[in-house]
Amino acid sequence: MKTTSPEQKPATPEERAQEYLQKAYRLQMSGHLQEAIENYKASIELHPTAEAHTFLGWAYSFLGEYDTAIEECKVAIGIDPDFGNPYNDIGAYLIQRGDTEEAIPYLELAIKAKRYATPHFPHYNMGRILERRGDWFEALDEYRTALEIEAGYTLAKDAYYRLLALMN
Repeated sequence: MKTTSPEQKPATPEERAQEYLQKAYRLQMSGHLQEAIENYKASIELHPTAEAHTFLGWAYSFLGEYDTAIEECKVAIGIDPDFGNPYNDIGAYLIQRGDTEEAIPYLELAIKAKRYATPHFPHYNMGRILERRGDWFEALDEYRTALEIEAGYTLAKDAYYRLLALMN
């Protein structure tokens, strides 16, 4: 039987959940989606977080399972409505499905989110919708905003200059 020394505390469920979350992310980035999904679920089982549900949804999106991905993001929003990622992700999945108008309210919520590490993403996605609608000046504004937030965001930069060239 393994014993724990007084200096070594057993890992808390939250710490173990974080370890599963990090492992899942690494697995997903290396293309091992099923293993990533299993690890995200293990993380959630130990300690459900908005991040784990959002990333689980992201893994499902890689498999083209947008409905499941959206449901995971909605669970994430229920856990932490201030976390911006799941709103943007729902918007992106709806865009992928062709439901662009349905995506707009989610992107607007992502833009207003209090806690969001990548706030340039929803501006870019909103620009994509506006461009498809033919609202090119508004789309340029969204791409420009994304670039003001994150100057090195290549997708927004490419979209901005491509659309600008089309308008000339």
